[in-house]
Amino acid sequence: MYIKKVFKTGSPYIWLSGGTLTISLLMIFGLITLIMIKGLGIFWPHNITRLMLNDNSVVLGEVAKVEPIPNNKGSYRTKLKVGNRDIYGMDFRWVDNSRIIYQDSPITALTIERREWGNMYGFLKGMKHDNTVEPLSLDDLKPLLKESKTLYKSIRHTEKKEIGKINHKMEKLRLALKSLESAPQSDNAIEEIGSINTKVETLERLYTEKVDTLTNLYASTKEKEVVIELADGREETLSIFQIVRIYEPNHMGIYAKSRFYVLKFWEFVSAEPREANTEGGVFPAIFGTVIMVLIMSLAVTPLGVITAVFLREYTSDNIFSRIVRISVNNLAGVPSIVFGVFGLGFFIYFIGGGIDKLFYSEALPTPTFGTGGILWASLTLALLTVPVVVVATEEGISSVPNSLKEASYGLGATKFETLWRITLPQATPGILTGMILAMARAAGEVAPLMITGVVKLAPSLPLDSYSPFIHLERKFMHLGFHIYDVGFQSPNVEAALPMVYTTTLILILTVLVLNLVAIIARNKLRKKYATSAL
Repeated sequence: MYIKKVFKTGSPYIWLSGGTLTISLLMIFGLITLIMIKGLGIFWPHNITRLMLNDNSVVLGEVAKVEPIPNNKGSYRTKLKVGNRDIYGMDFRWVDNSRIIYQDSPITALTIERREWGNMYGFLKGMKHDNTVEPLSLDDLKPLLKESKTLYKSIRHTEKKEIGKINHKMEKLRLALKSLESAPQSDNAIEEIGSINTKVETLERLYTEKVDTLTNLYASTKEKEVVIELADGREETLSIFQIVRIYEPNHMGIYAKSRFYVLKFWEFVSAEPREANTEGGVFPAIFGTVIMVLIMSLAVTPLGVITAVFLREYTSDNIFSRIVRISVNNLAGVPSIVFGVFGLGFFIYFIGGGIDKLFYSEALPTPTFGTGGILWASLTLALLTVPVVVVATEEGISSVPNSLKEASYGLGATKFETLWRITLPQATPGILTGMILAMARAAGEVAPLMITGVVKLAPSLPLDSYSPFIHLERKFMHLGFHIYDVGFQSPNVEAALPMVYTTTLILILTVLVLNLVAIIARNKLRKKYATSAL
């Protein structure tokens, strides 16, 4: 009897709800903490350890893990990140601790970040000059590294800006020439064709000059080389141009390491990826994710609001409205990959292919809009998230006090005027709630994007200095797909694992920032329309 009385009071249900909420929050914070611990450590300059083994071999690298040996009680093994993948064929090596006879952390040991093949660990021997090696200190090497970075920027500028601009102009002229040649010939057309051919010849000469300049720049990258002594005593020659960064982690203090950490993290969020996306930064993926979510929001919000207004304000409970409501509700249960297939068939092949035939026929058979792009990916995700916006908007509209509507009608306003000036402004916080939920879901979706436009590495952003400046037909990078690619498609998954955690954290932060902006706007609207029951 006592138990029944307790349950009738409702207290157990309150405690159960509170306990469930607490457990959920602990799981969420625990997951985020795990991601931070596993991912953010990648930027810290770890000390380099040298191990002398009982067979007189020497191993040099960063200690990644120490663990008990399975089925061997009391024995341990150490996992070292030895780098030098182009030489050893692996990034990590396990060492049985019982084989270690000596261990130290040499002050002069270097970590060398390279543009290719990952890190190299060793000791600076000197600069190679003809067949001799001249002594060189790390301080003497720093000005050469600055020159190398300047040279790299010049190469990138020549490739992307100068040659890219020439290619862009030549492609436009090629399409214009193809369009003129396919049309009926006239005196004006023949004269214009001759003018275009003259421009093309000029651009081809300029292109040849830029290619020669680029060839000379690449040739200069091999002029200066340093010699690195590895742990086993062998010497390897390394071009200074291949060095991104070189430092002595065993010689760095806490301040120097902290400063290094901040610089590395900034590079991660602001630079382009390299080395099959396992090195460098993720800025193109961040940019692509944000642009895709914004375009999706601009597409789904009007569609969801119009549907909700129709269902709530302009239709009665008839067969047609029931079919629409059932269809909207069923959309929420459709697997996301099905939306991707629909986007491929309807948006890309049907609409995009039609646009190409009407406006870009001269570029065919190379598709412009008839292939995957950020526009089609955004519209596909807009359809995927429509049910969320519809439900939230309906709830927002239903919460508007009827007295406000009746007052509007009493003043002579029409139904549309009441909807536009009273109902929708009062329901805006609810609409933004739906948009927030839609953004959160769309930002993490990957499966539809793999079919509708996302790629491993996009050569150019959807936004640039070429008219029309916003290129919605281009393919793009996405943080979710970047996580999948690095975690499962990388040639060296083990070495790229910290990058997976770090990119996951960046995705969470990106979604959080987008949601915070919308939440702040929603809260301001709630204060403005204080008469609403929202």
